[in-house]
Amino acid sequence: MKKRPVVTHQGPLTRSTKWAGLNHGDAVVVDGVKERRQHWVFLAHVLNEETGDEWVEVRGGRVGEAKGRSFRPELIYPAGARRGARLVGQSLAIAPQLPI
Repeated sequence: MKKRPVVTHQGPLTRSTKWAGLNHGDAVVVDGVKERRQHWVFLAHVLNEETGDEWVEVRGGRVGEAKGRSFRPELIYPAGARRGARLVGQSLAIAPQLPI
């Protein structure tokens, strides 16, 4: 049985637990100098409908950490995009991994 996305509205903010083929708890890679070496899981995609700003909430960090952070969507890659210290492919904002 598929999980349904949870979409909440709070003022101008719309928060969804499903985005670009990701579900809450899926592993992702963040394209940042330090963040690329850390482990992250997807929490939610947030859109501010008044300003058009959007960001992706993730949780993780170094081994044993569970920090909550948010990043621009173009910095979020699928878990399989990491090849050593490099990232291959496009970000999920450009190439979402939607089911066929």
